[in-house]
Order: sequence, then structure tokens, then C-alpha cells
Amino acid sequence: MSKKIILILFVLVSLLLFSSCDKIGGVSGGGIIGSEEKQADARIEQIISAIKDKDRESLKSLFSKKALDESDDFDNGVDYLFKLLQGKVNTWERDGWSSDESIEDGKKSLMIRFSFDVKTDKDTYHFFVIDYNTDNINPDNQGVYMLELIKFTDEKDLESWQDRMRAGLYIH
Repeated sequence: MSKKIILILFVLVSLLLFSSCDKIGGVSGGGIIGSEEKQADARIEQIISAIKDKDRESLKSLFSKKALDESDDFDNGVDYLFKLLQGKVNTWERDGWSSDESIEDGKKSLMIRFSFDVKTDKDTYHFFVIDYNTDNINPDNQGVYMLELIKFTDEKDLESWQDRMRAGLYIH
């Protein structure tokens, strides 16, 4: 009798756990995970819009105060980005994403890392972004920390993102 009760409880708990994946963003993408994908896509749209319009202030406004303070010559980097990216933007596709979350004293920091490819009518470019989408721990850190542009042909020789991480625009 007790084995039957244990088995029934096990089945019920298993069903409850597996059916609640949607509540935390598991398989269906409707919760936390889906939200982070949407946040990455929204940031990509903002970046591409600023690049298409060659809008320096719009692009700059996406970056965190900390990134702008730590960046070496951000304004010249923006000019170089606009000159380097040749052609009319046709399409973009997110290549992947990952995230890290920290919680301290009820405050949250969410870093989303993602990459995407931009195809223009002249070339293809690969971007990598580190974005502190939410940062209540250090509010000056909220926003894009790093935007890296890699001409598609140069991508094979890259170091890990941790070794490449730096504030502002990083173009090679």
C-alpha cells in the first residue's frame, strides 16, 4: 500500500514539475528564456536602426554610462563603424545568446550576451554584444557594455568572449 502511495506521489510531482517548465521559460519560450531572447532581438533592432540611420546619438544612448566612461574614444569608434559597414542593410539573424544573472540584497543584474550576422548588399558582418539589460545592483552599468564588429572573414581567429571583453565599440 505504501509503495502505491509513493509511486502515485512521485508521478504527480513529476507531472507537476514537467508541466511547469512553461512558467519558467522552458521548452515553449514563454517565460524567462523567451523573454531574454526577445530582449536580445529588441536590442539588435535598436542597434541596426541606429546603424541604418547613421545616428550617432541613438547608438550612443544604447550604451551604459559605465561603458561610455571606460571606452577609449567612443565617438571616433562610432564614425569608424559607420564607415566600415558598407552597403545597405538587407537582413540580420541572431546567431545565439546566453545570459548570467546575479541577485544581491534583492537587486538584480542580468547580462545577456548575443551575436548576430548582418547582411548588406556588399558584405556580411558579425556582431557580438554584451548587454546589461537590467542592473539594479550597479545602475550605471545598465545598457550595452560592448558592441563588437567582426568582418565575417576574420571570425575564425577570435579568442573567447571573456578575453575580448572591453567597454564600448570593438572593431576588427
